[in-house]
Amino acid sequence: MSTKNILTPTYLAKNLSIVVGLVLIWRGIWYVLDELDILFFDGSHAYTAIGGIVLGLIILYLPDGDLKEIQKL
Repeated sequence: MSTKNILTPTYLAKNLSIVVGLVLIWRGIWYVLDELDILFFDGSHAYTAIGGIVLGLIILYLPDGDLKEIQKL
C-alpha cells in the first residue's frame, strides 16, 4: 500500500493550512476591492462587478490564449 493514500495528521495539517491561507488572501482582496468600490464608485457594485468579470477572463485567457480553465469548473 502506498503511503500517499494514508491520511496522517501532518498531511491534514499541511492541506488545512493551505486552504486557510487561500481563504484569508481571498478575504483580504475582497475587502480591499470593496473599499476601492466605495472610494471610486460611491458603492455602486455594478461597475466593479463587470470590471472584475472582464479582468478575470483576461487573466484566465493570457497564459494559454484560451479559456479552457473555465471548462474544468
